[in-house]
Amino acid sequence: MNKAFVREPDQETRVFCPQCGSVGTQVGAATLDRHVRPEFRMRLRQEAWYCGSGNCTTAYFNHLGVTVLISELQTTVFPHDPAASLCACFPFSFDQIMADADSRSPLQIRELYRLSQTPEARCSELAIDGQCCMKEIQRHYFRLLNPSPPM
Repeated sequence: MNKAFVREPDQETRVFCPQCGSVGTQVGAATLDRHVRPEFRMRLRQEAWYCGSGNCTTAYFNHLGVTVLISELQTTVFPHDPAASLCACFPFSFDQIMADADSRSPLQIRELYRLSQTPEARCSELAIDGQCCMKEIQRHYFRLLNPSPPM
């Protein structure tokens, strides 16, 4: 077959945390400006990746392996602080997810979803990873509904 008609594989676009190896979520300058304490902010320039692993002390990192630690952030974040809100735009706790799972009715999660569709939701600016929290909240909810069997 003529090589002109064969698609080359896409280059690897995932970036991994230099501390724990988790895949990072790319964030921009506005997110970094909001969350990183000023004395540590210049380490990362205009873009970086967020490490969402609850077992890692790295919050943000760049492609050169430069890091900003969880302890160098402006505020505490979930899961490193279980009492921290899971939603940056509207107060929403892990306890609310547990209550919805216990009742088998995600009423509070549905209300948060409704709010997430309003102009007050500014996830790209306010969220630690620049992403809407709904995917993560749903993941926790379904994990609580269907816990893994003990090993």
